[in-house]
Amino acid sequence: MFLRSLYSLLFLSTALSSPAQTAPAPAPAVQPIIDKVVTAIGGKDKLLTLFRIKETFHFGANPTPDEGKKASSRESVLEVPKYWWLGKKERADEPAKYDVWAWTLGILVDPQSKVEIAPDLTHEGTPLFGLRVSGTVDPAMEIYFDKETQLLRRLDWRGDYYLFSDWKEHDGVKYASKTVIYKKASGKPWFFHEVTEVQRLKELPAGLTRH
Repeated sequence: MFLRSLYSLLFLSTALSSPAQTAPAPAPAVQPIIDKVVTAIGGKDKLLTLFRIKETFHFGANPTPDEGKKASSRESVLEVPKYWWLGKKERADEPAKYDVWAWTLGILVDPQSKVEIAPDLTHEGTPLFGLRVSGTVDPAMEIYFDKETQLLRRLDWRGDYYLFSDWKEHDGVKYASKTVIYKKASGKPWFFHEVTEVQRLKELPAGLTRH
């Protein structure tokens, strides 16, 4: 009996002297953030899935083509993330399909995507909040949004980061019409791109096939 009482006193003393353990704060819920950024461009039902775009683009370190050169132009049909047709040719394993999927925000609402909170960052004085997406894309990508407008501002993936600007609207959905891609290692731009026209499609155009 004496030993049992002594053990009880020792246990109580240890418990009282130990610092209180507090449960870690729960991580912010991701779904409300996804809903917020998707709503900002028009809502889930308005996201671009099958569409045609006209584009101009050029490579280099300058926002306009080098002297004596012209920007290239092309017309594409996309059904992201699986298909991207240039003319009647499908681009097969082109990684840029995932960039465009992120640009539409469709990657955030795919049930197979794993979406987590990414650390905030500030780019050129603009505070951004981020989401990290994996599961449907490899490696994972970080997608950042303007804290004030809730609109897509930056995408970090592989060795590059993309800056989006010049927002326009088509058929109830907003989209960033200009993109500049930078090398992460140097911070230098190497690709300039502008979407000059978007057309939502109800069906695949004649002559194009899925495989």
